[in-house]
Amino acid sequence: MSVNTFDPTRSDTCTQGRAARELGLQRGEFDLAVQLGHVRTVPDEGGGGGRLVERAELDRLRAQDGFPDTFSDRVRTVGTVDGAALMGIPAGRFTRLARLGLLVPVSFYINRYRTVVWLYLAEELKQFAAVADNAHLLKGRTPETLRSQLTDGVDLRARNWRMRQLGCRLRQADGPWARAGAVAALLPPVEVADIVQDPYERARVNRCRPALPGQTLSGTSAGHLAERITTAQDADEIEWLRSELARCVEEARALSPATRPTLRRARPSRRPTARPIPPMARTVTAPVLPPGGAAEPPDWAAELRRVAGERLSERPRASLALTAPPTTPRNHGAGPTPPRSTRRLRAWLRRRSPRPAEA
Repeated sequence: MSVNTFDPTRSDTCTQGRAARELGLQRGEFDLAVQLGHVRTVPDEGGGGGRLVERAELDRLRAQDGFPDTFSDRVRTVGTVDGAALMGIPAGRFTRLARLGLLVPVSFYINRYRTVVWLYLAEELKQFAAVADNAHLLKGRTPETLRSQLTDGVDLRARNWRMRQLGCRLRQADGPWARAGAVAALLPPVEVADIVQDPYERARVNRCRPALPGQTLSGTSAGHLAERITTAQDADEIEWLRSELARCVEEARALSPATRPTLRRARPSRRPTARPIPPMARTVTAPVLPPGGAAEPPDWAAELRRVAGERLSERPRASLALTAPPTTPRNHGAGPTPPRSTRRLRAWLRRRSPRPAEA
């Protein structure tokens, strides 16, 4: 009995989750490696919309000396306490150096106490402490210029993080619209709408905006705090991002204009054929006009006298019963209406009736 074994050929690409497992990294560390440019990715041409990692890139990383320890050290992050211990300085001095912009955070998260926790690359902290020109910042009294800035309340951690994120997103951008989306991700929606006024171009920019930390927490206090970190706050920073967004959109418009719906001409509607209106039929009550002029109004009094005379001539005078016609109350509910007098009608009938001959 023969057994058929199907051995599929290994694919040239794999998902980012699979690549993280093969490199021995957690998903957050792998995403950080991609942002920093340590791992190159390619767009998913299968229609998934994400990005994939080539097998050749995984083989290149595995071939490096000291893998995986050296590679994991390049993406290792530490907080304020661990970073200060790594540099051999107090935590307060470490925070002051970070607020002055001398130490640039690489990521952040919001803990359960609604406090922002900044994370720094351990490799960059080691390099900063190893530079001889930074020795006066690690020990001794802080220079007066830096102390005055701290007194004024300067804090450049969020701004430096945004600029670092922008650089990482621009390196991963595949085209001009993706670069415009990376710049628009750091601006308020009102500023983006002011720069990109065309609705189709603005929709294209919004589709290319990368996801930033804290967007899943929208509507909560932590989400509002994350929004303040990920959105430009300073006037000079907003002005620079506006000009950069306008330049990227102009470049994208020249290379690949935004798609627009095709306008279809409406077919002219066929108007119904006019038909002649038939003449109106004569009604029974319509008066018949003589050919020469208008009709004379009928003499209803004469017609009534003629009918009354014919009826009286057919019956003898003694058989006439003069009874008053039934009265109809005019105002219902207001009491009975007195009968009308028939004296004038009897006098008129006596004048019209023929009198008997005298003997």
